[in-house]
Amino acid sequence: MKPLFLCYDRCSTCQKAKKWLEKNGVEVVQRSITDQRPTVAELQLWVKLSGLPINKFFNTSGMLYREQNMSEKIKTLPEAELLKILASNGMMVKRPLVIGKDFVLLGFKEDKWTSILGK
Repeated sequence: MKPLFLCYDRCSTCQKAKKWLEKNGVEVVQRSITDQRPTVAELQLWVKLSGLPINKFFNTSGMLYREQNMSEKIKTLPEAELLKILASNGMMVKRPLVIGKDFVLLGFKEDKWTSILGK
């Protein structure tokens, strides 16, 4: 099964990640994070699979994050509420994401991607 690649076409980091995938011959199923935003169930699974805290899944540099004062909300809201917020708008989610059978890559860090996806 090919890994799932969630991205936003206008995101320069996503574009860089996509070029890296192509250059390294990594086949993925691409999905627009805004057209087909992640569901609560998907996000719940990905957070668990990644081993990362849920706050790492927020796009902290995004306008929406700042407008909604999420830096404060993250500290107090329960995980179920945070999952609903992430699922409500793809622009709230850190990107790109690559989800495989037993891994989640969050954001583009070339060395990490090479160690997990490199051939």
